[in-house]
Amino acid sequence: MAFALVGAIGVGSQWLAWRLRLPAIVLMLAAGLVIGPGLGWFVPERDIGELVKPMISIAVAIILFEGGLTLNFRSLRDEAKGVSRLVFIGAPLGWLFSALALRYGAGLSWESSAVFGGIMIVTGPTVIAPLLRTARLARRPASLLQWEAIVNDPIGALAAVLAFEVVLVLRTAVTVGSAVWELALGIVVALALGAAGAAVVAWGFRKGRVPEYMKVPVLFSLLLAVFAVSDAVLHESGLLAVTVMGIGIANADLPSYAELRRFKEHATILLVSGVFILLAAAIEFETLAALDWRAVVFVLAVVLVVRPLTVWLSLLGAGVPWREQLLVALTGPRGVVLVAVAGLFGERLADLGVPDGHVVAPLAFVLVAFTVVVHGFTLVPFARALGLSGGTVPGVLLIGGSRFTRGLAEALRKIEVPVLMADPNHNNLRAARSEGIPTYSGDILSESAEHFLELVSYDVVVAATENDAYNTLVATDLGPEFGRDNVYQITRQKNESARHALSSSLTGREFGPEEGYNGLEKMMQEGWSFRVTRLTEEYGLEEWRAKRPHAKVVARVGPQGTTEFIREDEDIRPAPDVRIISLLPPGEEKGTDPEAGHEIAKQAAKNHGKGNGNGKPPGKSGSMAGVKAWGPKPGSLWRPGGAKPGAKPRKPDGKPPRAA
Repeated sequence: MAFALVGAIGVGSQWLAWRLRLPAIVLMLAAGLVIGPGLGWFVPERDIGELVKPMISIAVAIILFEGGLTLNFRSLRDEAKGVSRLVFIGAPLGWLFSALALRYGAGLSWESSAVFGGIMIVTGPTVIAPLLRTARLARRPASLLQWEAIVNDPIGALAAVLAFEVVLVLRTAVTVGSAVWELALGIVVALALGAAGAAVVAWGFRKGRVPEYMKVPVLFSLLLAVFAVSDAVLHESGLLAVTVMGIGIANADLPSYAELRRFKEHATILLVSGVFILLAAAIEFETLAALDWRAVVFVLAVVLVVRPLTVWLSLLGAGVPWREQLLVALTGPRGVVLVAVAGLFGERLADLGVPDGHVVAPLAFVLVAFTVVVHGFTLVPFARALGLSGGTVPGVLLIGGSRFTRGLAEALRKIEVPVLMADPNHNNLRAARSEGIPTYSGDILSESAEHFLELVSYDVVVAATENDAYNTLVATDLGPEFGRDNVYQITRQKNESARHALSSSLTGREFGPEEGYNGLEKMMQEGWSFRVTRLTEEYGLEEWRAKRPHAKVVARVGPQGTTEFIREDEDIRPAPDVRIISLLPPGEEKGTDPEAGHEIAKQAAKNHGKGNGNGKPPGKSGSMAGVKAWGPKPGSLWRPGGAKPGAKPRKPDGKPPRAA
């Protein structure tokens, strides 16, 4: 019953946080406090017993391994210098400054300060991952925070082990030589086991020694074995071993890497939920009440002095812009690893006779709770204020450089929805570039696109190339990342017979007219054009349909800018302040002559064929409330990201555009 309660509360908290757009970590922490010390429904020591600590240790090991799976060295590029400085300079500085804050802020002894200060190197991958998922940060600051959290996690645990060995030498009969030998042996064994585990997995999976259905169980079993053996040699060294193993597999270029990582991501969500509930429910309010005002001084010193000073000195001269430095400096949440390891070493210090060893665990929980709440609620607005977030309006990623996608892009830009057009064929994007539409010339599924495009700004994907198979591939590959409800594709050409029909798990959601790519392009050549109409209480959906009997609805844009593409025969949810994007035949707009519309369409098609990008949509005469017409701005430049007039045009990857 206890396990069922933890799972239900943990997953339920994450779902509720998604629905309410709140930080999931904060809700999980609050839920654990409510069902634990608050109501007494769940007490880990009573309901689970001695299994609590091993469960937390294994969960943390799996979480760190999954984090290591995300650390691909090819994705570093510009961030490599910053990451190396945060690890090799930031970790020692963080240890030193944290120990000073504990000694003079919290008033702990030097023994407890040194051990706890080492643990505080950890910034919490269990917290950073959910925060980054919510905040949608720009690529570089997100990479800095992610790499620092995962790589420094085992380093912090080993720093605590080193400090504890020193305390052992000072307070017991343990010699310096034996302590150094034990520490060195543990680190070497952890590194060797992690590297060997990664090599075995890479060899077995690449050579086909493990069947597909056995890959995840084999990986999981080997992970637990590596962690257990390393931890038996030196306590807490297992965290280093599994991190090294994860990084090794991430850089082995395995064909099944995406499936392995996806499974681990799902497992990590469950584990993070459970661990946070367990740790919060195990807290006793009486222990927290024993802390005095020095605890407040310590927490504020860590957040406002220690973290910013450590990051600033580490990134000095690293070429990281000051806005990104400021964001990283003021983002240092602590998580599960800090509480778990601090509790363990607090007990050991108390057993050795260190008088304030029992204070370490409650101090760690207070620090974790404060940083989780503060960063959970402030990271998104702070990143937006610095211009390092994906923005308040979710963007649309259009795959394909056709007339249809170009017109759709212009319609979306009219209502300030961020748009990026991507096409493997450079020539297909000429007209879009000349009209100022942000473009990416290359395969959206390539590693270059993954590493260099700021895809956090886009929530919706529309696959609309002339190749149905490629559209399906895009929908299948990007579906898990963007969410299958947010991945669309135009109607397939051969979709009516059972022999050509595909499973819904492979294709994206079909939308718009049923004509398919060729039919849509023919419609655009004949003069069909996009229109955006705002629905109001006075001018609702029924009035719009009466005015536009032949219009084909393509998308619905909500008041918050969320874009939902719909099928032609699908019902539209009427609501005030909703805008609909539709395709209108030539001459349907009031005051427009059908023949004139056809002539303009023919001229646009002619210009498009020449590749000069100056094709214009049918003009409009007369006026109508709430209607905006598709069309490029004369003389506009290709300015991805809204560059100011006179600025040098650049592509989303930061490189100058190729000559058309």
